[in-house]
Amino acid sequence: MLKPSPFPEPPRLITTSTQLTLFTAPRDFRRFDRELHADLANPWLVRARQAARVLGEARGWSRWITSDVNRALVIVLSGFREGESIRYSEFFPALRVRGLPVVRTADVLDHLGLFTDDRAPAVDRWLERKLDGVPPGIHRAVEAWIRTLLDGGPRSEPRSRHTTCAYLGEIQPVLLEWSSRYDHLREVTWEDIIAARDAVTGKQRESRIVALRSLFRHAKTNGQIFRNPTIRIRVPRQTGGVLQALDQADIDEAIATTPDIRLIVALAAVHAARPKMIRTMQLDDVDLGNRRITVGGHVRPLDDLTRSAVLAWLDHRRNRWPNTANPHMLITQKTAVELGPAGKLWTTRATRNLTATLERLRVDRQLEEALTHGADPLHLALVFGIDEKTAIRYADSARALLGGSAEQASQ
Repeated sequence: MLKPSPFPEPPRLITTSTQLTLFTAPRDFRRFDRELHADLANPWLVRARQAARVLGEARGWSRWITSDVNRALVIVLSGFREGESIRYSEFFPALRVRGLPVVRTADVLDHLGLFTDDRAPAVDRWLERKLDGVPPGIHRAVEAWIRTLLDGGPRSEPRSRHTTCAYLGEIQPVLLEWSSRYDHLREVTWEDIIAARDAVTGKQRESRIVALRSLFRHAKTNGQIFRNPTIRIRVPRQTGGVLQALDQADIDEAIATTPDIRLIVALAAVHAARPKMIRTMQLDDVDLGNRRITVGGHVRPLDDLTRSAVLAWLDHRRNRWPNTANPHMLITQKTAVELGPAGKLWTTRATRNLTATLERLRVDRQLEEALTHGADPLHLALVFGIDEKTAIRYADSARALLGGSAEQASQ
């Protein structure tokens, strides 16, 4: 693959003196008039347009996208002077009202070191929304806990954003209830924890105690409370029921005709791939010559059905987006001009509102393997790369289903 040419150096501007800036007034690019304000000879604009061309070639931008980015650069860089910075809050309103690409323009400016992202971080906005009405004493402790979950700490690995959101979502009603009586987590008692646990049932009881235990353990470690009220509070773990196989009629409903959905369903139904594995799969994960496919870091043989779906999708992808540089196997109209994976909702739409969802197809495939090969957990772990506890659960469900079938046959 040819390497993109480096960005050209900006021309050296010779100045006799420099006046220090006392303050920076926000610029209003919405008043920009091309006939009055455009300065196509501005050296930073010239360099930015060259950078946009290189970046567009690397990411497979269409000529319409490249043209729109160039128009946006003319707006924000015509009056630009060396030493300045373009803030997101300044150019976003002007580009949005004109229908010009904000994110791609910001990418070009960022490549040149001219971009300042002054937006409030998404996690800050999320925390403010979730902890609205919580007193400062509790707010500080919970915020420190959440940030440690997201970023990790000296003795803890970062958790996924999904897990962190689930933890806070589970205990948010409890925090709001405590906020009507307490100003700090130090005031929470063992009885309060028991009341919060008993306010819910089933799997939610376990989830709530796990989240509260994590919160108070973090607060105790960091000296925010004197004692941990969640100690010695246990919730019996919910034992999962017997996994059930899908009916053939439900599986038939998931059969698709479009190349993208056909490949998505094949990866879930044949290789037991989770939605995240499907949307993050890369082109290099498929070895057509050696008939191998890598799913979630686990190498598996490439069967005829999946191979046919891959070839059909690659042919469609080549015809639809011939210039894309996105390394992911599955791409969309949006991600074809970017480098990131497709979105979760786009991936799961394949079986939305069906009984045979992608998750149910994945479970059915692993259960089928357990039923076919004698409910051997070791075999399941080797075939699908799953952990031992998951493999044992599938094996137990297979034994229960096989035992039930044997009893019915003997009657």
